[in-house]
This record gives sequence, C-alpha cells and structure tokens, in this order.
Amino acid sequence: MNALRGKKILLGITGGIAAYKTPELVRSLIKEGAEVKVVMTPSAKEFVTPLTLATVSKNPVLSSFIAEGNDNPKWNDHVALGLWADLFLIAPATSNTLSAMAHGRCNNLLLGVYLSAKCPVWVAPAMDLDMYAHPTTQKNISQLTSYGNYVLPVGEGALASGLEGKGRMLELDTILTYIKSHFTKNKPLFKKTILLTAGPTFEAIDPVRFIGNYASGKMGFALAKEALLLGANVVLVSGPTIEKIEHPDLTLISVVSAEDMMNAVQKVFKKVDIAIAAAAVADYKPIKSAVQKIKKSNGDLTLQLTHTPDILAYMGAHKKNQKVIGFALETENELENARTKLLNKNLDGIVLNSLKDKGAGFSGSTNKITYIHADLTSHSFPLLSKEECAKHIFEQILAE
Repeated sequence: MNALRGKKILLGITGGIAAYKTPELVRSLIKEGAEVKVVMTPSAKEFVTPLTLATVSKNPVLSSFIAEGNDNPKWNDHVALGLWADLFLIAPATSNTLSAMAHGRCNNLLLGVYLSAKCPVWVAPAMDLDMYAHPTTQKNISQLTSYGNYVLPVGEGALASGLEGKGRMLELDTILTYIKSHFTKNKPLFKKTILLTAGPTFEAIDPVRFIGNYASGKMGFALAKEALLLGANVVLVSGPTIEKIEHPDLTLISVVSAEDMMNAVQKVFKKVDIAIAAAAVADYKPIKSAVQKIKKSNGDLTLQLTHTPDILAYMGAHKKNQKVIGFALETENELENARTKLLNKNLDGIVLNSLKDKGAGFSGSTNKITYIHADLTSHSFPLLSKEECAKHIFEQILAE
C-alpha cells in the first residue's frame, strides 16, 4: 500500500563514480514495494558489478543487446524493457549519456531502451562541477527537458575530483522522495482526506453483555485500503473488529459504542473532503447500563432502549464542501428504502446491499452492491470481493 507498491522501476546506470550507490537505491525501491530491473552501460560495470545488482534486484542485469553467456545467444529486447516500466530512472547519468540522449545516439542497450521507452524518463545527473556547468551540458539538459524528460537537480558538496560544488548525484533518500511524490501526486485523491467509519458498535447492557450486530469491518477496511492506494490521507474510525491495517497516511481511531464513534467523527469531520459511513452502527442502546453483571433469574428480563446518535444524519446536516456517502443494508423494498435514506439524510450517495443476496452483507469476503447517486440514478454490480466493491464505490464517487 505504499506509493511504490506494485510499480515497475527500470534503473539505468551509467559509468560514473556515483554508480557505487545504486545497489542501495535498488534495495530502497524494493523495500517500498517496487519491482526493479537494471540496465547498465558497459562502462558502468567498472564501478559496480552486475552480480551485486542482480542479487539485490532479484532480476537479471542487462548491459548489451545480445546476451552471449551461453551457446545460444539471446537478444535483449530493448523495446520490451521500455514498455515494461512505469518509470525509467537513469542514475547516475554522466555527461556523455546526457549528450547521447539529447542527440538520439544509440550505441548501447541503455540508450536503445531510452529511445523506446513509453513511460516517464527521469535523469539524475552526476559529474564534476565544471562539466555540469559547461554550456553544452546545460544545453543538453534543456533539450532533454523539452522532450518531456524530467531532469532531477544535482546535489552540492565534495566531488570525486576533490573539488566542491554542484554536480553530485542527489542523495538516495531524496531521489526516493521525488519518485514517491511522482506516483502519489498523480493519484486522484492526492492531498484529500477521507473519513471512514467501519465495523459494528457495541452498546453495553452490563459489563459482560451488549447489543451489537454481525458486522466484521471488512467493507470499511477495504475502502480504507483503496483510498490509500488512491493517494488519500485516511481517518478510519472503527468499532470492534479483528481487521488490521497499517499505513503512514492512515489514522486509526478505535471505538466501541455509537456515542464513541459520534465523538470521534465530530472531532475530524470539518477537516475531511469525503466521509463514507460504512459502519453498522447500532440503532438502539439500553437507557441504562447495569454497573454489575445482571444475574440470571427465573423471570423475564425487560430492557428499555433508546436511540443511539445518528452519525450519518449529523454529517449530512453539517456538511459544507464535503461529500457524504452512506450505506444501506436492507431486507425488503431495498431500492426504495435506500433512496429514502439518501434524501432524508442529505447524502451525496449511498451504497445499497441486501441480505437477500447470497454472499452479500455482513462478515463474508464478498458483497453485492448498488451505488445510488444524489440524483437517484444507480449502478448495480455483481457479486464481487469487498476489495473490488471498494474500487467501484470510489469510481462512482470520483465520477460525480
């Protein structure tokens, strides 16, 4: 669920002293969830070995158009490499490689991949300060930028020549930050804050008994995971559940009762962009909860119940620029009841599911949903995993 999870990064390494840092860069990218392949220029092998890079990347390292390590030479397809990647990062990029890229020369595999790449191409220059400052180098950088490539800035400090100045390859953590930002900021919910409620609430009868329901929290947690994948900051307010989630962009607030959940929602609601109420909040609670365990007796036990706070109605009534999405679990007149709930609570959308549909509703890993928009148009989906349902729900929200 990191920004780089599942991303395919092609790392091009050229013959500069900064190449010795690249195994650690590969390790960092993989730690963030990316898949990494490496292509090198022949001169890069003088600074870092293909064996080291193959070991840390867990992929073969390529450096020539033809692999001649066996009796049947194999063509290394530069076109396929360029199509495979989500991002092609050339780091370090020497002045020689910058010049070749700017002028369309193709005398090694790395340049062949560059000329074939369909993905964004990023360049991290690394050279001595005078080479970097030379008008020819700066012209080549400008030319590459005009082609749509992204040229990272250089660092400043001690150089291999013994001089100090601009020309160092950026530090690895800075390069990593740039890459993560690239993949995050292109996501539809980047810099948006999403509030999600999930799971059941438990309303105490006495210290050992409660009023609750069969909600597992699976749907709410699936929505949280999808929101994170879409680049959002997520506040997840969850009732009791065994579901787990960890992410640096997630704030998990664990609650028990409807009143606890209402208090948590009220504290954050003004700051969010979208609120999705996927929790199955108990509608009633005992007027008075016993301080001690109620002992079993021969007579009947009567509980006096009162309404719990209506969290969804609160959000619908207090929204300003936010979108508020509800859930409706029905057993009869499903579409009619869901549309009534949407209108009565001033919602921007509602997700309907029915206990009549096998595999839908509480506890299971699947759901069968209908998304109803504020204009009462609806889109129905077949039985799907709750993860797939979460994707469709956000597609409907983002389509508005």
